[in-house]
Amino acid sequence: MSAAVRVLQGKFGRVCLLDMDRPLVTHGHSQCHVLIKVSGEDTFFNVRDKSYPLTDQTAVLVNSWEPHAYTHHDPDAPGTIILALYIEPLWLGEIEKALIASGQPGFFPQPCVEISKPIRNLSNQLAMQMLYGDQLSAQQLEIQLSNLMIAVIDAFSEWRNFNDLRKADLSRIPDPRIRRALAYMRANVGAELDIDKMASEACLSRAHFFKLFQHDTSLTPNLYVNVLRMEKAIEGLTQSRVPLVSLSEGLGFSAQSHFTRFFQQHLGAMPSQYRKVVDVYDHH
Repeated sequence: MSAAVRVLQGKFGRVCLLDMDRPLVTHGHSQCHVLIKVSGEDTFFNVRDKSYPLTDQTAVLVNSWEPHAYTHHDPDAPGTIILALYIEPLWLGEIEKALIASGQPGFFPQPCVEISKPIRNLSNQLAMQMLYGDQLSAQQLEIQLSNLMIAVIDAFSEWRNFNDLRKADLSRIPDPRIRRALAYMRANVGAELDIDKMASEACLSRAHFFKLFQHDTSLTPNLYVNVLRMEKAIEGLTQSRVPLVSLSEGLGFSAQSHFTRFFQQHLGAMPSQYRKVVDVYDHH
């Protein structure tokens, strides 16, 4: 069964060491996402409707809000240890102002890349420290993460040429009707999603609302709600000791078992197990 070996979480986002032997459903993240194999079987991720290999030589890069899925192809195959980075664009922007563009579509033009020896060494060092339970200070962790992310970004993003594109992307304001829908969804994460009602309030047909929503967010309304639910779930698991049954009810699940299955299908670990292995770094 897939599980989280260790999780480090802070203003930088999340760093997860995952032992994966089951697929994950199609999902998205508000962070930019880097996946590096540490050990075990070669495996695959689906990004932009195409399957890409995750091997000792390759990494998979996923842009913010880009739908993707883990496609562990053989349920009888051995598992894969994966270093999964979910990095906040605002944190990268503190390192280098222009890197706030990491929250934009197209920041990583290629989903699958061949990694260099320096990137391999940096990722292995971090993975081994997590695996063996090393206690990293916030400063040590942020230095290691920034070194790894800058190495990846310099090699595989055209961020230094992003000036004109970044201005255009960051100034793009989503359709106000979709913006209102997003605000409603964020304020009502545990409520049942009623697309017909949101479309009607936006004075759009269901089909037009759906198309406009996907254009502005890159996700369907259902996938977007799932991102919000996962963010709230992770916040509840790490920032509080709220019992899982209460957390489940607050997120709109009719039974705790449904919440557990949802969480595991999106992240690869059960909520209770995630709570046990996460180290939370103070935001200050």
